[in-house]
Amino acid sequence: MVITKKALARRTMLKGIGAAVALPFLDAMVPAFGATANSAASPASRFTFIYFPHGAHRPEWIPKSDAPGFELSPTLRPLEPLREHINVISNIDLCVAPLPVGHFYGSVMYLNGTRPDESKVGAGKTIDQIIAEKYGQDTPLPSLEVCTEDISSSNGQCEVGSPCVYGNTISWRDSTTPLPMELDPKVVFKRMFGAGGGSVEERAAREAANRSILDTITKSVGELRVSLGPTDQARLNDYLESVREIERRIEKAAAGSNGLDLPATPGGIPDSYDDHARLLFDLIVLAYQGNVTRVSSFMMARELSPRTYNFIGVPDGHHSVSHNGEVPAVVEKYVKINTYHTQLFADFLTKMKSIQDGDGTLLDHSMILFGSGMGNSNGHSHDRIPLVVAGGASGNLKGGRHIVAKPQTQMANLLLGFLDKAKVPTSSIGDSTDVFQL
Repeated sequence: MVITKKALARRTMLKGIGAAVALPFLDAMVPAFGATANSAASPASRFTFIYFPHGAHRPEWIPKSDAPGFELSPTLRPLEPLREHINVISNIDLCVAPLPVGHFYGSVMYLNGTRPDESKVGAGKTIDQIIAEKYGQDTPLPSLEVCTEDISSSNGQCEVGSPCVYGNTISWRDSTTPLPMELDPKVVFKRMFGAGGGSVEERAAREAANRSILDTITKSVGELRVSLGPTDQARLNDYLESVREIERRIEKAAAGSNGLDLPATPGGIPDSYDDHARLLFDLIVLAYQGNVTRVSSFMMARELSPRTYNFIGVPDGHHSVSHNGEVPAVVEKYVKINTYHTQLFADFLTKMKSIQDGDGTLLDHSMILFGSGMGNSNGHSHDRIPLVVAGGASGNLKGGRHIVAKPQTQMANLLLGFLDKAKVPTSSIGDSTDVFQL
């Protein structure tokens, strides 16, 4: 028998005027009679780094036991349905050496374990960029950096004695190059699906005509469908519907959705924080599904954020309630914000788990760090910071554990352990002394 089946290239794009849409992983990308795990199209792990500010209230965050089947703490309870995919990491200090009082150390050291320069802008290369050097060269975007606020958008402030950039990003290309994090989902969407899709003029013409990206690739989709089996056709339909649904949400945000006679929100930034955060999470999922990138970082909010969360019953600013003085009524508000952020994270993991990706799911093929660089915000402490590592790392990481580190284990050691599981072994980072075993 002569086998004539030719596998579809993993980097196949559906191109139209002013648009280029990457494809999800399809069975047609696997060579005839070839196992997914052994093919060039085999899904690689994705790596996500998520940051929330102001730490978490420890009694409601740290599980009381590390025994198998341990009970999740109140703040982490939204992760219960995902227990087998998560690891709670306790007793990690941002830095063993004492740090001066301040919030920005949390964000600037989170992914590099490197004490920043106080006299000029200087920190350390972060592990997202170390990983992107290995896994990001075969994707349209080596890495993706997003956030919900920066100093210009949050009415926040900079910290006395620290450059503003230390609070505006968690990603550094090298010791002197902080990477900007994008606020606007519309800009992110354009980067994901506009690059490579015709000239600048063609893309501008499509936008001016208010045409969906999918309208421009109808012919390409039709030509592809005839070569796909029923399963792949259904997978392609679901993916394209996800693209369109996100596009609609961005259009709604750009048009202004508050129903009042007020200027529309600039760009594609929703008025609601909840809508904004969920839209950015969904864009990350879509980027992974289409293999647009394999590395992303997300600041859910910045240190010193004054953001209020009225929709969950917290009209006070996040920063102010983090300095709660252990007053029960204020602690309750702080815990509500912590729990809400955990719920957003849980919803992100749930979506990753629902999407088939080769011989597993996106969550199976991902490794995700979720946490804060601040331990006890009430005392500006950076010890025992709240951390969760999730995903299966393509079979390299098991879940369902509460891992308690030895006293005075620094974040840099955990970062080395993350790199080790990511198959990017590194001799040292920041003030590391050993590889923390995940």
